[in-house]
Order: sequence, then structure tokens, then C-alpha cells
Amino acid sequence: MKRRLARCLQVALAALPLLGLAACLPGRPAALMPTQQVPARVPAQMLVVVLPGRADDLAGLRASGIVEAIQRGRPDADVLLAGATLPYYFEGRLVERLHALIEPARGRYREVWMVGASLGGLGALLYEREHPGRLDGLLLLAPYMGRGALVEEVQAAGGPAAWQPAPRPAQLDADNPPHEAWRVVHDWAQRPQDARRVWLVCGRDDGFVTAARMIAPLLPEGHYRERDGGHRWSVWSAAAAGIFAENGA
Repeated sequence: MKRRLARCLQVALAALPLLGLAACLPGRPAALMPTQQVPARVPAQMLVVVLPGRADDLAGLRASGIVEAIQRGRPDADVLLAGATLPYYFEGRLVERLHALIEPARGRYREVWMVGASLGGLGALLYEREHPGRLDGLLLLAPYMGRGALVEEVQAAGGPAAWQPAPRPAQLDADNPPHEAWRVVHDWAQRPQDARRVWLVCGRDDGFVTAARMIAPLLPEGHYRERDGGHRWSVWSAAAAGIFAENGA
């Protein structure tokens, strides 16, 4: 099953645009997910876990400007860059490994947020699926929501609120991670209180903007930020700084 998962994910994720940073090739994940923590400028009240896009590694994340953007808005944020690269998705234990990073740290912080860019946005939604409401904030940066056929299916149904997902599977398999991400979004229509913790940023020229615009109506006013530009950290980081500043201590 895991080999089939890897093959299907490789095909499904091949369409993800590169972010111009260090490429990640499929392979065996490290026994411990690599991380890099950037401490807060003042006594820390918040932990922000950042998940990379398809082409990011830790060095690319550190160079992307997202750490500076977060800490410009929230100087009291410790930022934990997670090396949740493609092999962790292929392995099928991404959420489990992220949870092992987050839960031991939770008692040391007043708030725990997750930021997911592109592929990392999918990962953040999968985490929310398994641990609903456990995060205090969720920032999605042009999240990958599946290939065109799935996005078109949701759009043809009238958007994620009207779309009816299949019965929830017992576990993620080779075919359903993007479907399950849309299930999380669909459920916000029934539980709008969950969407109050979510912010979404996308560029107007981004290939994922159609999906982002379908998600936007389920978020509170002002929680969707659409900016000039494409699928780039430079588009996302400026918006992220403002979002974190608005959610200051």
C-alpha cells in the first residue's frame, strides 16, 4: 500500500510548481523529521510551525523570509521550521510526526499556530483533519488542493459548502489526501467557529487561486488576502506579517 501511495502521490504532485528553492527528491524520510527553531525576540508566548512547499528544504525555508515576516508581526513567536518534505507524505506518517513535534511543546506556549505553503498547506489541513481545533491558528499560503479534476468537481457542485464528500475513510490511502483536505474545508460550512482560526493568502496569478477563491467565502471577512503575483514566498510573506500583527498578544 505504501508503494502504491508513493507512486500515486508522485503523479499527483508532479504538477506542483517549484518555488525556486532547493529541490526535494522522493526518498526515505529521516527517522526524525529535521527542524530548525528560530527563537523569539522577546519572551516567547507563541509557537509557529512552518511546513514547506514541494521544493523547499530547511535552508530554503530559512531563506524565504517567512520567519522574519512572522516575527515582524509577532516578536513573541518562536518559529519552528519543519522539514516535512515529500518523503514524509510518501511514508504516510506526516501528521503523526508533526504531532510528535507539537504536543511536547504545547505546555510552554499560550498559542500554537501552523503555517503551510503550497504542499505544506495540504499537510496543515491533514493535521487539522486528525486534530481538529488543536491549533490556535492556521495560515494557508496558496494550499495545494489536488489536481484539476478534483478542483473542478468541487467547483461544479457549487463550492465546498455544497459539495458532498464521500464517507470519511478510516485512514488516508493512495488516493484521498486532497479529497480529505476539501472535507476539512467543507466542514467549516457546518462549523464556522473552526474557520475563525484560519487565514488564507494567494497570489492573483497563482495557479491555485481558483481553489483559494472557493475556500474564501467560508472564512470570516478579512481572513482571505489576495495579492498581486504568483506562487512565491515574496507574495505570501508580506501578507503573513500583517496577519500575525493583527493577532498580536
